[in-house]
Amino acid sequence: MSTTPSGAGDRLVQVGAIVFFIGALATMVTVAPLFLGTDPFPPIAYAVCMLMGLGFLIAAAGVVRSVWQSSPKRAATR
Repeated sequence: MSTTPSGAGDRLVQVGAIVFFIGALATMVTVAPLFLGTDPFPPIAYAVCMLMGLGFLIAAAGVVRSVWQSSPKRAATR
């Protein structure tokens, strides 16, 4: 059984995915009253939806960090 070592940005990608899915869930919850015809949520609920974009940026930063750490130029200098 072989295990692959964690890359430099793996943790950022995992955290970004969690934050993204929390934001996606908040987006579904906030949009639901528009379809159900009930009163909309307060503006703070819409601010929580921004976690979706923040999670995407965190995950993208993790991918960029992993690529940067494993680039051939960096590998040659180690």
